[in-house]
Formats: sequence, structure tokens, C-alpha cells
Amino acid sequence: MLSPKRTKFRKVQKGSMKGKATRGTQVTDGEFGIQALEASWVTANQIEAVRVTLSRYTKKVGKTWIKIFPDKPITKKPAETRMGSGKGNPEYFVAVVKPGRVLFEIAGLPEDVAKEALTKAIHKLPVKCKIISKAVEEGGVN
Repeated sequence: MLSPKRTKFRKVQKGSMKGKATRGTQVTDGEFGIQALEASWVTANQIEAVRVTLSRYTKKVGKTWIKIFPDKPITKKPAETRMGSGKGNPEYFVAVVKPGRVLFEIAGLPEDVAKEALTKAIHKLPVKCKIISKAVEEGGVN
């Protein structure tokens, strides 16, 4: 699982996911990508599940980029605990995803195989997503 080596603070507040993503909104490294259409937390387990799915399709031919990192600790209190007595202990890490953010990129595969792989990967995510390509963003097919 992905998690930070060390953090400045052990626990963080919930925060808000208002607005759209300001950076990381275009395919930069690969040819095709998965772009989020809504805001959500994506856990480290979900990122790993997508990574495994994409690596099964790419084999040794293609290359995959993970463009998000889970750096926010989420705390949980033990089951059947009374109210009060402070905040719980960190349980897992999430990446905060806003609409427009590119989550994963893929390259080195034919278009139909890449789109099939990305479609399978989208099913592993808790966010509505769409598949985007670099060629369409640049305004034409190269």
C-alpha cells in the first residue's frame, strides 16, 4: 500500500473538497488517462487495486503512471467505544480527489486495449470518471 514515509502531523482534520482541481488536469506522461468527474477520497487500497488491474493489461509492453498519492491520514475509533475521550488512531491513508484531476495514465498500448484496461480500472474507484487521451487534448490526432 502507498503511505507517506513520515508526516509532520499524525492526525489531520477532515477539510473540504470544494471546487475543481487547479493542477493535474491534463495527460502529461502517457497517452490515455482516467479523469475524475466528482470529488471523493480515494484510499491507498483502491489505488493499489487499480495499479494491479492496469499492470495485468500492460504486461511488459505498456507503462503506467499513478498521478495521485494518499497523504491524508484517516482516524477511526474502536468499535463499541463511548463518546468523547478524543480522536481515534490513524487507520489508513487517502488521496483527496477533486473534479478534473487525472488519476492514472497509461502509454505504449493500442487504443482499444488501453481503453479496455482503463474501463476495468474505473470500476475499482469510488469516483465517477472518464477516459481522456492526449491526442484529443492537443486538438487533433498526431
